[in-house]
Amino acid sequence: MFSHVMVASNDIDRSKKFYDALFEAVGGKPGERDAKGRLRYVYNGGVLMVSKPIDGKPATHSNGGTIGLSMASPEQAAAWHKAGVANGGTAIEDPPGLRGQTYLAYLRDPDGNKLCALHRPAAT
Repeated sequence: MFSHVMVASNDIDRSKKFYDALFEAVGGKPGERDAKGRLRYVYNGGVLMVSKPIDGKPATHSNGGTIGLSMASPEQAAAWHKAGVANGGTAIEDPPGLRGQTYLAYLRDPDGNKLCALHRPAAT
């Protein structure tokens, strides 16, 4: 359904450190900069872009918005969360763990964008 997700940042270098750590924690590769200075991450068929706002105004996060990222296991989600906190992210909501049958871990990136690592066990 989605071709990509783009989040805004006021500091691309800070965002690169944060998002590189998140993606590397789950087996992904560091982001690549394009000719416009935007970061591009490709993982499991999805694309996440990080860019300064095109209109030149400061980046802000979406009130009520969340970007959910599928994880292969609870351990992978936990590693993602730990890497995020260690690299400038902020743990939010409940600590990482099961909520019903779903494992969830929430962070805000250094610019305030809300991210969620989610693992749903296979149906039995």
